[in-house]
Amino acid sequence: MPSLDHMLNAFVTMLVTIDPPGLAPLFLVLTSGMNRAERTQVAVRASVTSFAVLALFAVGGASILSVFGITLPAFRVAGGLLLFFIAFEMIFERRQERHERSAEVAVTKDMIRNIATFPLAIPLIAGPGAISATILLAGTMPGPAGLATLVGILSAALLLTYAALALADRIDYFLGTTGRSILTRLLGLILAALAVQFVADGVKALIAA
Repeated sequence: MPSLDHMLNAFVTMLVTIDPPGLAPLFLVLTSGMNRAERTQVAVRASVTSFAVLALFAVGGASILSVFGITLPAFRVAGGLLLFFIAFEMIFERRQERHERSAEVAVTKDMIRNIATFPLAIPLIAGPGAISATILLAGTMPGPAGLATLVGILSAALLLTYAALALADRIDYFLGTTGRSILTRLLGLILAALAVQFVADGVKALIAA
């Protein structure tokens, strides 16, 4: 059974990677013209879909890597670098611009019919960063108890994500442009530190091997 500190670290990693407050304004753009009930349905479907995707990689991520002959330490280094890149984008507000461009394309092509699945669930919530973080964390929580704990952590993180989407209009109004910018940069800094730790652990494992 993972320690409390380990579980807290995993929860913070997933929460920062998903970035629920940063998704709130994008959710409003994607669901433009929808009433509150329709937005709630989209939020529920997106959260459930994201959980299914991340849970799949939590349980079978190591097997997927083995098929391609990739070791966990190597993926840990690569995943850490990817998380660091995401953190860099968050700190300099480039991630938000990229997500907004994805949202604009989806609204034009799909006319919001499948907005819960794409681009909201994939790739805005369960994107490459979140999938990488999930596989990395699964490697640090082996065994049935560890995987069950990780699935529980994913559930908690996506429950908060759903709450952020359901309250998107209020969160965006409360934070404002300045508050959203400060929060995104702070979360980016935390994610950068966690990413460096992932890379350091992966390098140590590779050297030891």
